[in-house]
Amino acid sequence: MISSLLVANRGEIARRIFRTCRDLGIATVAVYSDPDADAPHVREADSAVRLPGAAPGDTYLRADLLVAAALAAGADAVHPGYGFLSEDPEFARAVQAAGLTWIGPSPEAIAAMGSKTAAKRLMAAAGVPVLAPVDPAAATEADLPLLVKAAAGGGGRGMRIVSELANLTDQLTMAQAEAAAAFGSGEVFLEPYLPTGRHIEVQLLADTHGTVWALGERDCSLQRRHQKVIEETPAPGLDAELRAELAEAATAAARAIGYTGAGTAEFLLAPDGRFFFLEMNTRLQVEHPVTEAVTGVDLVALQLAVAEGEPLSEQAPEPHGHAIEARLYAEDPAAGWQPQSGTLHRFDLPAGDGLRVDSGVVDGSTVSIHYDPMLAKVIAWAPTRAAAARKLSGALARARIHGLGTNRDLLVRALRHPAFMAGRVDTAFLAEHAADLLPATDKGALPLAALAAALADAAGRRGALPSGWRNLPSQPQVKRYRTGDGEELTVRYRMARAGLQAEDHPGVRLLAAAPDRVVLELDGVSRTIEVAVHGTEVHLDTPGRSLVLTALPRFPEPVDQQLPGALLAPMPGTVIRLGATVGDQVTAGQPLLWLEAMKMEHQVVAPVDGLLTELRAARGQQVEPGALLAVVAPAES
Repeated sequence: MISSLLVANRGEIARRIFRTCRDLGIATVAVYSDPDADAPHVREADSAVRLPGAAPGDTYLRADLLVAAALAAGADAVHPGYGFLSEDPEFARAVQAAGLTWIGPSPEAIAAMGSKTAAKRLMAAAGVPVLAPVDPAAATEADLPLLVKAAAGGGGRGMRIVSELANLTDQLTMAQAEAAAAFGSGEVFLEPYLPTGRHIEVQLLADTHGTVWALGERDCSLQRRHQKVIEETPAPGLDAELRAELAEAATAAARAIGYTGAGTAEFLLAPDGRFFFLEMNTRLQVEHPVTEAVTGVDLVALQLAVAEGEPLSEQAPEPHGHAIEARLYAEDPAAGWQPQSGTLHRFDLPAGDGLRVDSGVVDGSTVSIHYDPMLAKVIAWAPTRAAAARKLSGALARARIHGLGTNRDLLVRALRHPAFMAGRVDTAFLAEHAADLLPATDKGALPLAALAAALADAAGRRGALPSGWRNLPSQPQVKRYRTGDGEELTVRYRMARAGLQAEDHPGVRLLAAAPDRVVLELDGVSRTIEVAVHGTEVHLDTPGRSLVLTALPRFPEPVDQQLPGALLAPMPGTVIRLGATVGDQVTAGQPLLWLEAMKMEHQVVAPVDGLLTELRAARGQQVEPGALLAVVAPAES
């Protein structure tokens, strides 16, 4: 019997496992890096052990420190969560060698699936369909498009799409470098790329007595940068025969390696209905809550039961209804999915009544550059797919998230998109519908939002102000704001005996104003705008819309001039590679250096053709947003 469990992970993952442990009466042990010292998962654990340092390589990826932490805290079991060392067979062996219970499959099963190339050979021998690899030296135009993939890892890293043979060598080289940096192995392989394929996976659970459950399939096709964004179960549009074939193939994969515990067999479903084995994740998946929602089981509790030797029942539970999960990231989809870091001032998501929120952050949390930018997973269950999508999109639209940009609006639009509602989903969905999912800011809403911000500011300085203010200056009040696009808005208003008189808003009536809430009436319809101020940022929330304005001083200050051709760091991160040296002639779009932030790589490219005159970055250097990285003198100068 497990009495005390250490979770060798952080954030949302650790909190999710701790929740089950509390239900079962199992004591919990957290580990934390220095940036995570005040993180929610640390505060919620019964005890916690510090891992000195900040970078994952010095903390959460140190098997020796994790095992020592478990022993020091008196834990008798270790759960790896997902990510970090969850699929490292040597970590599993180290845990077992220390006399601790490992919550997961055997080290041998993990090793068997650790290399995608070796796993595919094993699956082919077991009769599971696989995509035939392509020899880079023998690739022809007829093979295009192709996909380069890292053999030792996932999450979109070490992955490149090849559309032209002339680019194959460069794409292989870049994928190898990224894979080596991310997984410690530069091995990559080449296979056919299906641009409109679907990513379908089957949840597996196996005990030590020979029983294997296939707990239904999930569609994880909505992806950005080869990373999942929206997942659901059951997968739309699959007939009973195809579902049965997927379950049979997944079960065969598990039996082929003597699998125990929770795992996932991932497949690529072609438009013609054929499917191919991609890989097996020998751990719990990020998207496991949708399976829990339709089956009513607790997969973490079952993992613990299997580790204690308990048998599963002969029949897996039947699924009911439909569940959809959306991953809420601190990122800017319109800027190439650029991750965001900093302080999360407010984090409020609806939960309950078929809604579940698994999150690693709370109000005031700091989102660090060292880790994945996912803030939360929001899961909705309903009897039908349409009802689940509506419930989830409504919950996200009502969320209040202040301090960091997120992909919330994109998620809402995707869930409400006609193609999604019709079940027409594949891995190209986000790219294909980008024009619908990433529209420009609603500029028509900004002037009214700025007026509300100005009225809330005045209410804060004068006290709560109902309609019909008295004893206020008759001269117009002036406030200035800047939008996220850099546009300046000037608000001019005054209070007269007849009420609000606002320049550019002749038909607007003020019904109520307080520092945190303004009610305006426009064309006979009242609108409530919630207002929150964090420093110079003003967040304005209405049902279905959130806007951010920056309050400007009354008198503008001189603006620093930026050097022509200067390249500034778009985010905090670490310089991991350089692509040019001072004195090189470069072309527009040529990568000059690569930044790593929040488990992603980002290229900083030359803005124009010209001469690289300055390079103020070095490999391994930490940079802050706005830091000058390089200067390219335009060719015409």
